[in-house]
Amino acid sequence: MMFTLIRIPDVEIQLALLDWIVLVAYGLGMLFIGWFYSRKNKTKEDYLLGGRKMNPTAVGISLFAALISTLSYLTYPAEMIQHGPIIFAGALAFPLVYYVAGWWLIPRIMQMKVTSAYEILEQKLGLSVRMLATFMFLSLRLLWMATIVYVTVDVALLSVVQFDRAYVPFIGALLMVITIVYTSMGGLKAVVVTDVVQSFIFLGGALLSIVVVCYQLGSFTAIFPANWPTHWDSLRLGFDPQERTTLGNAMLVLFVWYICTTGSDQMAIQRYLSTKDVKTARKSFRVSLSTDIIAYILLALVGLAMLAFFTKNEGFLIAEKTLNEQADTLFPRFIMIGLPPGVSGLVIAGLLAAAMSSMSSGLNSVSSVIAEDIVKRFRKKTAPASDPLKQVKKLSYLTGLIVMALSFFVGEVPGNLLDVIMKVVNLFVAPLFVLFFMALFVPFATGRATFWAGIIGVAVAIAVAFWGVFGITVLWIMPVSLVTGIVAGIVLSYADRLLLKPEPERS
Repeated sequence: MMFTLIRIPDVEIQLALLDWIVLVAYGLGMLFIGWFYSRKNKTKEDYLLGGRKMNPTAVGISLFAALISTLSYLTYPAEMIQHGPIIFAGALAFPLVYYVAGWWLIPRIMQMKVTSAYEILEQKLGLSVRMLATFMFLSLRLLWMATIVYVTVDVALLSVVQFDRAYVPFIGALLMVITIVYTSMGGLKAVVVTDVVQSFIFLGGALLSIVVVCYQLGSFTAIFPANWPTHWDSLRLGFDPQERTTLGNAMLVLFVWYICTTGSDQMAIQRYLSTKDVKTARKSFRVSLSTDIIAYILLALVGLAMLAFFTKNEGFLIAEKTLNEQADTLFPRFIMIGLPPGVSGLVIAGLLAAAMSSMSSGLNSVSSVIAEDIVKRFRKKTAPASDPLKQVKKLSYLTGLIVMALSFFVGEVPGNLLDVIMKVVNLFVAPLFVLFFMALFVPFATGRATFWAGIIGVAVAIAVAFWGVFGITVLWIMPVSLVTGIVAGIVLSYADRLLLKPEPERS
């Protein structure tokens, strides 16, 4: 007998008691993990880097969970619904990503026994470059976390739980408080363990949704369209900066994002530094990429499942909008109308897990950067040193408050979720890597030239994102700003060496 939907669209959607029990149990479980590991942190290095002895497999899963947030959990199915499978073909770039990052970037990073990645920049190019990188990273991750809060509450939860929009800030605050508490208590060890648990929850939630739709429609193959939908982008190969999705574009964007993140983002570098050597750091990266591939496949299938389900059950759509216009909210809507009690709660927990795993990693990394690159760097040597462990914990709370304030403005950015991510979150990804590229791979790089190369990279990213310079699509923001920044850095450094006075020797 076919599975029959037990919820109907003309009745107000409510979470069942069993759903609430599942959600409460999930929240308490995260807090318990934070409390458990709070007793194991004795030093700031334990708190920020797990004593540099963490299990590489757990670290790899944690890196995956940190970077694939609610944004990915909703963006990729929606992108499949609206534009088709081309964006997922970017996964074909993973072997090249693994080679370049594993044998070119990670060994260079592991040579530096630092806590903050941006210490490397001061050693190579001076304080101004380090401060620029710190500003870029903080802007990147604060905007990223703010976008996660907005998407999780205002897009995802509002689609599955009917509540007054006036309560959105308070629900976002509650989500942030729970994340801050277990992150602040347990440090990186708690973050990694909760990330592993949360990875299984949100991947399991996606798998459950696919299984239910396939059962409802009668077979697994029923979720695949018989013909190429007319609203999908046509299949194109090659590279085209004026086209949203081609196979070449998808592979290029994914490659650039992974290389830039691996080589310059404290969230990634912090995890490599928490392992004992290059071999284990490389293993962590391999585990992260492997889990990414599984997630890509699952989220692509979720998108197909949602398209098939709502095409067959158009009565469940919001009447005044087309299926394509509702793409961003179809998955969370299905959770309420297509899943039985208890299972809905589990998949909603998956949405929360995707958000909280990323926010906990963001809080931990942002706190470590503020502590190392700002507080410690500029604290007077004669000033009495406060307890570094307590100091970093306080910074986590401050970071949470800033994120909550920023989340109110994310909804003003036009476009679907992928556009918002590209325009808001990824503006600084490539320019930040430009600084590291110059420091690690350009022997004649100068601090002045690298600083301005980073500024030029940001300016180009903003021009493409918000002014549509040259008609380039949002997917080309990172590649264009990366190439522009590196070329500018090399040219300016060469000119600096030839025409200007040498920079003073740094002690």
